[in-house]
Amino acid sequence: MKIKPIDERVLIKPLEKEEKTVGGIIIPDTASKDRPQMGEIVAMGDDVEVADRKQKKMSEMLKVGDTIVYARYGGTEVKLEDNEYILIARNDVLAVVVK
Repeated sequence: MKIKPIDERVLIKPLEKEEKTVGGIIIPDTASKDRPQMGEIVAMGDDVEVADRKQKKMSEMLKVGDTIVYARYGGTEVKLEDNEYILIARNDVLAVVVK
């Protein structure tokens, strides 16, 4: 089974968080509740044409395989075939990680 996002939505697979610092200090999960999260784009919806929009199309900025930073409380969690994904709107994408 596959999921195809509709309109300007993005399906991402969240990346695992590092639970320790370099010095070995364990970070409780409550310490990072309000921070943005990172994930890999698995699928993207289509661009939406809006006549008065002065921003780039989503397909010009993002592509499948990109690692992004997204808003912590944005999106909807989806479980599919024992994998967890998050379906987010274009506005919840905060940045693209450049390697």
